[in-house]
Amino acid sequence: MMEATDVLDFGTGSIGALDRPVMLIGLEGWFDVGGAATQAVSAFVNADHAVTVGSIDPDPFYDFTQQRPQVRIDDDVREIVWPANEFILQRNLGHRDVIGLIGVEPHLNWQTYVNAIVLAAEALGCEAIVTVGANAEAIPHTRVPPVTGSTSTPELARRLGLVAPSYEGITGVAGVLNAEFDFLGIPSVSLRVGIPHYLMNTEHPQAVAALARHLSHVLDVEHDLDLHSQVESWRDVHDEATAKDEQLRLYVDLLEAEFDRRAEAAIPSADDLGDQFESFLKDQREDP
Repeated sequence: MMEATDVLDFGTGSIGALDRPVMLIGLEGWFDVGGAATQAVSAFVNADHAVTVGSIDPDPFYDFTQQRPQVRIDDDVREIVWPANEFILQRNLGHRDVIGLIGVEPHLNWQTYVNAIVLAAEALGCEAIVTVGANAEAIPHTRVPPVTGSTSTPELARRLGLVAPSYEGITGVAGVLNAEFDFLGIPSVSLRVGIPHYLMNTEHPQAVAALARHLSHVLDVEHDLDLHSQVESWRDVHDEATAKDEQLRLYVDLLEAEFDRRAEAAIPSADDLGDQFESFLKDQREDP
């Protein structure tokens, strides 16, 4: 049987002790509509001083007739680029360190893939794991998309005002990851942003910004992601697409009315989340 150590190329080297590290996980695929999740995670590990501390060998995990490698030519040098799963560390002076796993959801050998992530998280001493996703939902593109969350850690759920996972049905690797972390007693949170289901095949910088904003407050870590111009540009594209279809326009009106009747967010304010998240992790460190 293939072991996690067989596929994980990982080493902390001389990085030294980390400051309250948390791992963010965003994977291309079923849980990343419009690429919103992976883009949000990238915002926290894109500084010049961010370093790659590990990677997962892609060979055992993908059907390369579905997830094909790409050919790139740089300075007349031809290169084959395979699906990458890299652990990127960003040190944040005075704030917690973040390890981002930005990768591609595997087709095969899920348990080995999950075990490799767990092994890396334990080696880095991660205090918690946050999986980030983007789902297609019946929401209008004219509103700030809601960010919802869940956790299987009872005390964390109480402090953050989250619910235990209640979804039943097919799942992605993120669902398997959260179940594994729960089994191992590693605190984990799943944060998800909604994407208008009638515009799934376009970009959604407004959703990326919403996810990044929540993550920034929860983790007490800043990012330099500025999507203001992209939000405006893509809003024009989305408006134009709906304006061409009268039935779709009426449907968006219905979604707006329903959205406005509900609370704008399904979880507490980002500021409250950050205070409670830090308080929970502090208590975990002090509990022998």
